[in-house]
Amino acid sequence: MNFILALENAFATNQNPENAFAMAKYMKNNFPFFGIKTEERRRIFKEIWKENKQEVSANARAIALDLYSKQEREFHYCAIEILIKELKGNYKKEDIQLIEKLIRNNSWWDSVDTIAKYILGEYLLEFPLETKNVIERFSKSENMWLNRSAILFQLGYKQKTNTDFLFSECLKQAHSKEFFIQKAIGWALREYGKTNPETVKNFVLNNNLKPLSTKEALKNIC
Repeated sequence: MNFILALENAFATNQNPENAFAMAKYMKNNFPFFGIKTEERRRIFKEIWKENKQEVSANARAIALDLYSKQEREFHYCAIEILIKELKGNYKKEDIQLIEKLIRNNSWWDSVDTIAKYILGEYLLEFPLETKNVIERFSKSENMWLNRSAILFQLGYKQKTNTDFLFSECLKQAHSKEFFIQKAIGWALREYGKTNPETVKNFVLNNNLKPLSTKEALKNIC
């Protein structure tokens, strides 16, 4: 595909080994990087995207999967950004398979959190009747990143937040020793606390959450 080839060439031309080392280290060396910082990466990416707009729109899912199969982390970020823009308002019911694949592969907090909020969250707004089955399946999974996504998918919902889902997911994982789960519980509650602080405060004070979850949940609530 012209888009992917152009992106590969541009990233290779603009790579920075010094930045790449630092960026990989920050991500616990889970992924190699070209070393292109976010602002510059997005500038390059958007320029090539604009030049190949029709191709990307017509093949968004296939292009995203191709990019996600590559090693360098910058490609993964581009795949996610394509899906956020191209699929919003255009999701298919079967896209949950694609979403789960993205969460399970190349998993780390930076990608999973973005997918959970902007892709999984949007998908379930378009297919609300799927929410119960999807979130229950994710929360019961042995994959920690799916568990985290089940907690975080409503991050952008505000008044649309289903508190039954939010609180039940927090309670299901409340005794987890996993840092990323404890942090997710606190973050999800803190975010909803911006909309409904008293409800969140009462929930936290009346349930035995881990100290990290409690601290994060109540950070901005008096």
